[in-house]
Amino acid sequence: MKIQYKDKIFEADKGKRISELFEEEIKNSEHAVISAVFNNEYVNLDYKINEDGVVKLVDISTKEGMRIYRRTLIYILSKALKNMNLEYRITVNHQLYNATFCEVDNVAITEKFVRDVSEEMRRIIKKNLPIEKVVMTREEASNFYKRNKTSRGLLQYDLEENKEIKMYFCEDYFNYCYGELANRTGITKIFEIMKYKDGILMRYPDTNKPEQMAKLIQYRKIEWALDEYDDIHKILNVNTVYKLNTAIEQDRIKDVIMLDEALHEKKIAKIADKIAKNRKIKMILIAGPSSSGKTTFAQRLGIQLRLNRIKPVTISVDNYFVERKDTPRDENGNYDFECIEAIDLELFNEHLNKLLHGKEIEMPEFDFYEGKKKYKGKKLRLHKDEVLVIEGIHCLNDKLTSRIPKSQKYKIYISALTVLNMDRYTRISSGDTRLIRRIVRDHQFRGYSAKHTLKNWKMVTRGETKNIFPFQEDANTIFNTSLIYELGVLKGLAIPMLKEVKKEDEEYAEAERLINVLKYIKTIPTEDVPSNSLLKEFVGGGNFKY
Repeated sequence: MKIQYKDKIFEADKGKRISELFEEEIKNSEHAVISAVFNNEYVNLDYKINEDGVVKLVDISTKEGMRIYRRTLIYILSKALKNMNLEYRITVNHQLYNATFCEVDNVAITEKFVRDVSEEMRRIIKKNLPIEKVVMTREEASNFYKRNKTSRGLLQYDLEENKEIKMYFCEDYFNYCYGELANRTGITKIFEIMKYKDGILMRYPDTNKPEQMAKLIQYRKIEWALDEYDDIHKILNVNTVYKLNTAIEQDRIKDVIMLDEALHEKKIAKIADKIAKNRKIKMILIAGPSSSGKTTFAQRLGIQLRLNRIKPVTISVDNYFVERKDTPRDENGNYDFECIEAIDLELFNEHLNKLLHGKEIEMPEFDFYEGKKKYKGKKLRLHKDEVLVIEGIHCLNDKLTSRIPKSQKYKIYISALTVLNMDRYTRISSGDTRLIRRIVRDHQFRGYSAKHTLKNWKMVTRGETKNIFPFQEDANTIFNTSLIYELGVLKGLAIPMLKEVKKEDEEYAEAERLINVLKYIKTIPTEDVPSNSLLKEFVGGGNFKY
């Protein structure tokens, strides 16, 4: 067999494990190697190679590497609880503070319990036990589930197109986590378990500094938003894919959709009411990461404001870029349009001040081709019954509106904070939900392929980490734009797009990973989505202009 690794091609015997072929590279890697990509597919380090191909090692300094690290820690945590007591079961709720928040059934969470769990996990990790992926036929899996009376990994079996059912074994413990795990427990040495509220918080390394524990940054408002939505969807009994699928099978999904949409409308109305009660507020600033639904949210908020006799007036920050020659450059020498210094802050604040004092301004219009502002006679004056609505990446950063008193500003952070889990052990990432939204929207409205969106996603999200997330707690309110049913709608559109990514494409591994999330969710027709839904911004056919 011919194997390519980086720029080197060498001969190898058939059936060799990746861990054997690359023993020295794994041993001498700067960061711990946890997985691999073979022919653009994510595989375990114990994967046996039986054909020519290209191998890339995945370490924990990468996004996927850290995802596997976290997944493996959850597996070890659930094994530790099983070792301690048959009745202890975890539910992975959501990510908080660079950590994962979990609840544990049938036990009071005390400091002693947390210490015991941590010690048992460290014992498992110290033994460096093998985690073996076992592949069963459907018949073997049927017998396995009858014999063991378990629901772990059962979503795989429920999907009839799955001819192979996978399970990860470590000693006598088994589970499935809907993605690759490390091949041994010993790699997950850096972690911490701590008591938090009525559950536990599991901390792990920082992707940027994988030899160190991630800093514990508290996002109280984000946590509150997640808890609120999580509680509501538990009441609706649709907080896992299995329960969502059951609602679809039992023809209850339209009720779920109406309740979910009613929750959005109620919260938007509450935000508008709060703004209306404070007559000092003259400026609403909206920010959130890509594909959060900012455009639809702003328009729906505008409707609720008008019901409160307040007229929203929109200003685009994009018209206030500095001249091209003054645009800052990034570390690679390219124009950095996302940094706040790319905005003409002096002019922007001058215009805002004039508007808030009842004066008229001439609005600029930025010519992106020529790289400069142009004035075409568009005048604007803010009346007493009007408020400015500004949406943009820097809207939560006070530097953008430094000359405007805090009392006159109302900041809103919006994001799709997913609360749907695959099962008790596997959460669906909010980032994945936004990426799937983006893939569908880019294809529907911009003519971009899924490959194009996947290729550019890292660049899209880079600016969010720097310019949005550090300021999210400065918001006056947080609005969660996620809808518990949305992946059922997006699935029917996204999977055909993702399947167009060819196996030889570098983006194939990510495309397959997303398909393996979506395929377990039953399809919901796009026509079931209400015409004013935030989801229409991505699937099309809504009431609003985008």
